[in-house]
Amino acid sequence: MWSQRPSTLKAAAEQAVLYGTLGAFIREFLDEFYSISDPEAKLRTIADEPPLLEHPTANAYLAAVAEHLSLTNHIDPPDWTQQDGRFLKRPFFPANLDSLKALCIKESPTAFRRRMIFVDSQPLSRPSQRQLKSANNAAQ
Repeated sequence: MWSQRPSTLKAAAEQAVLYGTLGAFIREFLDEFYSISDPEAKLRTIADEPPLLEHPTANAYLAAVAEHLSLTNHIDPPDWTQQDGRFLKRPFFPANLDSLKALCIKESPTAFRRRMIFVDSQPLSRPSQRQLKSANNAAQ
């Protein structure tokens, strides 16, 4: 069993290969990412290309995560996020609810939408991120 929170997106994907559940490892990685304040250090966490996984959706999702984190933190996305194997050919709706499809199409951030992954407007939101924002606002 794994014992350390992944400090890079690549490590999150590698741990998912070994132990399963990519989503859980991405959430753990996001908690690490959101605790970093230095933009260069943030870039280092997404710079190395994760391995291509068996499922095309996972490969596109990893690229969308890296690109979205880059764009929202005003850093250049890593080159690997633009590779052909990081885009879907058919739409994917993680919610799997027909009633939410129109909303997800409208709200999906660009990094997800251009890969045909349709999610809500805050697909990478974490409690740790909200706690850090609250603490920063209180300090100001």
